[in-house]
Amino acid sequence: MKITQTLFLVVLLCLSQAAQAERVKDLAAIAGVRSNQLVGYGLVVGLDGTGDQVTQVPYTTQSLRNMLREFGINLPPGVNPQPKNVAAVSVHAQLPPFAKPGQQIDITVSSLGNAKSLRGGSLLLTPLKGADGRVYAMAQGNLVVGGFGIEGNDGSRVTVNVPSTGRIPNGATVERHVVNPFNDGDHIVLNLHTSDFTTANRVAVTINQAIGAGTARPLDGTSIQVNAPPAPAQRVSFVSLLENLEVEPGEAAAKVVINSRTGTVVIGQHVRVQPVAVSHGSLTVTITANPAISQPPPLSGGQTAVVPRTDIEVKEEGSRMFLFAPGVSLGDIVRAVNQVGAAPGDLVAILEALKQADALRAELVIL
Repeated sequence: MKITQTLFLVVLLCLSQAAQAERVKDLAAIAGVRSNQLVGYGLVVGLDGTGDQVTQVPYTTQSLRNMLREFGINLPPGVNPQPKNVAAVSVHAQLPPFAKPGQQIDITVSSLGNAKSLRGGSLLLTPLKGADGRVYAMAQGNLVVGGFGIEGNDGSRVTVNVPSTGRIPNGATVERHVVNPFNDGDHIVLNLHTSDFTTANRVAVTINQAIGAGTARPLDGTSIQVNAPPAPAQRVSFVSLLENLEVEPGEAAAKVVINSRTGTVVIGQHVRVQPVAVSHGSLTVTITANPAISQPPPLSGGQTAVVPRTDIEVKEEGSRMFLFAPGVSLGDIVRAVNQVGAAPGDLVAILEALKQADALRAELVIL
């Protein structure tokens, strides 16, 4: 109960603070300035016997044969290599905006077959392609694996984290520049991370006050169009000015978020409840089996027998009822629930019941 009250107190303190101004760069991103996903297929070699079982993963053998052929080594027909230190992997990375040829990016390497671990392996040269099928980076290097697995001869095994996935910091070199529309046209568009009409309007008003009337205009609840200078150097300076402007974002909509697994409940500041009466109580039924021994009288010819006996105990906690007046606030809800001694699980049931009764004026999200 004390933990529950502490949790509610923390939520109240966090949500009761007045909204503070935030930078535009924390609220929005420039349309078209985005990262791009890259993916590739390659081979990891040098494993300590933890590679793919090629009899069950034929594409690893095929890839190995193709690689050897590229180096002028042709295996005789019908001869399939059976290495235990090779694994087929997928390689993926995020190509950041404005990345130029020669720059390096991090990559993630994941096993595609039945390799037990990629620990100690090295990725061979692997092209990384974008959604258009063009190669944008080349990857190669030694893997850093955060997990490991130990297996005994009797089949027992201990695994820590995930040894079949690893990373290579700066493991790929960018080979191609991705064109973006940052320098195109006479304006840029700011897209809010969270759609909100109030925030979009306030961003436009703040920009107009700082730079000049008519510079910015909201297009909808997410986008704000801003006139920008055409010269690249001037546009960079202009965006630097924009992203450091401070705006007080609009308050979030009333929402209650429930994590049903942990019992965590977060209640937004503007949650309100319509007039409603709530009764809370619990009924506990305990059934205990206490078999008894029935012993017959002496010389009666009877036999000792076990007689089943069951004790049933019913315990009902005192049910309490409380009344919510029209438009009660978050603090009233927390105080009322704590007064009846509701645990987090009980609070979830109460909030769900309020929503079903159409008395909860907030969005209810159950994770």
